Amino acid sequence: MHRIVIACLASILLYATLFGLLLDRPLTLGLPRALLDSTIARGSAIEGPKLVILAGSNGPYSHRCQTIEPILELPCVNGGVAVGIGLDYLFARWQPLLRPGDVVYLPLEQAQYIRSRAATVVGPDAAIMARHDRATLANLPPERWLGALFAFDLRALVMSMIELALTAARFRDPRAEVTGSVNAWGDHVGHTPTLGSANAMILATARPEHLTAHAIEAGDGTRMVRAFLIWANANGVRVIGGLSTGFSDTPLPDATLTAIRTLYEGADTMFMRLPNNSRYPRSAFFDTPDHLHEVAQIEHSTAVARALGALLARSTGTDLAFMAPGSAPPR
Repeated sequence: MHRIVIACLASILLYATLFGLLLDRPLTLGLPRALLDSTIARGSAIEGPKLVILAGSNGPYSHRCQTIEPILELPCVNGGVAVGIGLDYLFARWQPLLRPGDVVYLPLEQAQYIRSRAATVVGPDAAIMARHDRATLANLPPERWLGALFAFDLRALVMSMIELALTAARFRDPRAEVTGSVNAWGDHVGHTPTLGSANAMILATARPEHLTAHAIEAGDGTRMVRAFLIWANANGVRVIGGLSTGFSDTPLPDATLTAIRTLYEGADTMFMRLPNNSRYPRSAFFDTPDHLHEVAQIEHSTAVARALGALLARSTGTDLAFMAPGSAPPR
């Protein structure tokens, strides 16, 4: 019996050593980790109030801090990464950097509200924390520790070896030429309409489905957002809920919109929506219903900046000098 126990312990030690210290996914997980680390570094370097945008990939693809910052005259960080990154991990990384007077805008994708706890526990951030960010992992619930410990399998072993070999061979990653890159604010840039034309058929045939109000209200992501809102209120951080971008020919149901709005306003935080509910024609998108192409991204960000500024001005009684002549506050 003791030999079996020793063998089991040895296998666990080998597993932990391989995946915790030696193996890595620099091509697959390296991009979201680098994006998150770079935006965290930018946020930590800002002195005084700042605007932080947190979302999935709708954040960097459809919003542009480079455009928003000069309109609001407020330092801006685009902290969105991807839907697969757990909201609890995203919030845990940003909370130590948020100070009284900071503003957090949350144009979350609908999928983030309903993502199951099981999917969150074993998501890509579990592997990232196990290999590179055990400090944040230690501050999350024990179930996240187990998820991180057992986030690897045989496929992860094979892919790690392939990706490490490609990196060692100085593999030239072509993704920036196909999808664009990231600027200093954390915005995705270079995803031009010309590059996006290759995805025209995908966008034309996409049939996004909206969630029901009940699904939003009962979602585990909703629970994490609500906890973050409570924390923000207690720490003087102003949170503004918002809507992710989507096709204008698939409008957001009134009940779903009400459920999202109620989540924020019910927690004594603000909610902002544009007159078009952030809906645009399919020709304005790059590759998915959450990703505007660069030209539309800039136009949307301009509208978002003015609407956020008007909302903040009304809540604080400050001047609306930043608003362009003829612009109107959101309804």
